[in-house]
Amino acid sequence: MAKDNKYTAADITVLEGLEAVRKRPGMYIGGTGKEGLHHLIWEVVDNSIDEAMAGYATKIVVTLLPDNYVQVLDNGRGIPVDKQKTTGKSALETVMTVLHAGGKFGGEGYKVSAGLHGVGVSVVNALSTSLTAEVWRDGDHYQQSYQQGKPVGGLDKKKGSGEETGTQITFQPDPELFGDLVFEWEVILERIRQQAYLTKGILITAQDQRQSEDGQSFSFYFEGGIASHVSYLNRNKNILHKPVYIEKNIDGVAIEVAFQYTDDFNERIVTFANTVNTPGGGTHLTGFRTALTRVVNDYAKTNKLVKESEASFTGDDVREGITAIISVKLGEPQFEGQTKDKLGNPEIRSLVEQAVSEGLQYYLNENPNEAKKIVGKASLSARARMAAKAARETVIRKGALDGMTLPGKLADCSEKSPEKSELYIVEGDSAGGTAKQGRDRRFQAILPLRGKILNVERARMDRILSTEHIKDLIVALGAGIGDQLDVDKIRYHRIVIMTDADVDGEHIRTLLLTFFYRHYREMIDRGYLYIAQPPLYKISKGKKSEYAYDEEEKTNVLKKFGVHEEQIDDGEEGAKKGSVSIQRYKGLGEMNAIQLWETTMNPENRIFLKVDITDAEKADQTFSMLMGSEVAPRKRFIQTRAKLVKNLDI
Repeated sequence: MAKDNKYTAADITVLEGLEAVRKRPGMYIGGTGKEGLHHLIWEVVDNSIDEAMAGYATKIVVTLLPDNYVQVLDNGRGIPVDKQKTTGKSALETVMTVLHAGGKFGGEGYKVSAGLHGVGVSVVNALSTSLTAEVWRDGDHYQQSYQQGKPVGGLDKKKGSGEETGTQITFQPDPELFGDLVFEWEVILERIRQQAYLTKGILITAQDQRQSEDGQSFSFYFEGGIASHVSYLNRNKNILHKPVYIEKNIDGVAIEVAFQYTDDFNERIVTFANTVNTPGGGTHLTGFRTALTRVVNDYAKTNKLVKESEASFTGDDVREGITAIISVKLGEPQFEGQTKDKLGNPEIRSLVEQAVSEGLQYYLNENPNEAKKIVGKASLSARARMAAKAARETVIRKGALDGMTLPGKLADCSEKSPEKSELYIVEGDSAGGTAKQGRDRRFQAILPLRGKILNVERARMDRILSTEHIKDLIVALGAGIGDQLDVDKIRYHRIVIMTDADVDGEHIRTLLLTFFYRHYREMIDRGYLYIAQPPLYKISKGKKSEYAYDEEEKTNVLKKFGVHEEQIDDGEEGAKKGSVSIQRYKGLGEMNAIQLWETTMNPENRIFLKVDITDAEKADQTFSMLMGSEVAPRKRFIQTRAKLVKNLDI
């Protein structure tokens, strides 16, 4: 190998101040997409939450302003403004312009903090076109402005009014970095609601003044804290008892746990450390799971609710149907990365385990009726697990995992690389036959489903695995299911749901989405699941034909052909005024193989919707409401949205 001696000191780039943040924003906020954009707000709000957890702030106001400006105000102590001895600048300017500068690195500024690395507000400053920081403290009002992280002038001081204190940050994300992305109101509302649950007793208000000063405004205040949050998450489910709430402070660590069982078959556990969501879990989750499994088993055997000869409940058994929130607040959290995905402090496991063990033992002993329901739920889950194991082994023995034949209905592709392979799940044998004729056999596989599949929201694994349609689908995917699921073994990296554009087709699509969300969530997270978008109309005039995928496109095509929609009678088919023919496709089977290929399967022309889970909590609620056993929430949903339905085909 030839040696390159031209690598010298001149090749070393030194990025000063906040230049590194602008050069590599993904290292600090995870990227410059929608999540990164909203992460800017979270970093500023986290600072205000820190003031609330320290006992100084009682209210926070987040306001969306015109031109994509955001304003965050709190009534905390206000960022210090006196000179910082290391930098020689005001503490405010230091915090706003220096990475790893703040009151969270020792000292008495904050005992507990959500902003782990102290880079939050300075990173927001660096990634903003402009930012203005205002501070009220000691009877004065201070203000300093910045552009792309650099100060514009010095610290301005004016006489304040009364004894008010607090901090207000107003910023505009830099379009050079974030493009034309805009803040989403619903995303912000959900995050603020969550923070209000986690910091009980604080009032958090969100205001949308982008269109006018009298725009939308919502305020959140929860005395019940995370116990109220659990009730909110289970609002569409059939609950077995009131939420259990455990609160303890051990060795300076504040531990809060709330949980509630429902008659659901899925578990939902959400964890937080210093009010920061930790979707990767961590030591606090491990401690909770260990304590829950041990205490429920001990109680069941001590009180002879199970036979001595029976095997102990597994962790999955005791977590079936549970909704839980675990929140810990500690002085020196160890997260993995700036995005704070997983808590790593080893001591937290034993502390949470101790707190949950003591609290749950007390609850079960004091509430024997509720305790029997919890043990009964675990016992039922254990029996279903054994039945499911036998059913799953049957599926695997007959399936692709043992190298045996794939389902007879599956028309597989010749391509063996999952990255290049597609599986179309098609409604009905008729459409399946058309799809088989129209596909590209090299990389497109077809699996027709006759009728509607089982609603897995209301079924345990043993019943799921005894259903022929689902069994065929599991074997075709090749990744297993349940505790034997391995998404790395999946046979297709593009799985496409292709159903008719009518009520039955929508229902089948929803059933399939429920199945994939509940049992193949990681597959969705990896971006493998899609929904095909077949056209609704074929519009022809003379020898010219165009497809329309929605009503708006239909109107535009008609205008292109010189015909206004009001000239055509609703519901007519065949020849129209101006020699225009409109064919309405109510089912995939109404298209021939060539048409289905051209419109829906040809990679050069087709339109797919990629299934994405931007808000797992909202997705979970939606599936529970639409597909669960509780009728009232579903009825309310239909009643409030009935007027929005257009062109309903029954």
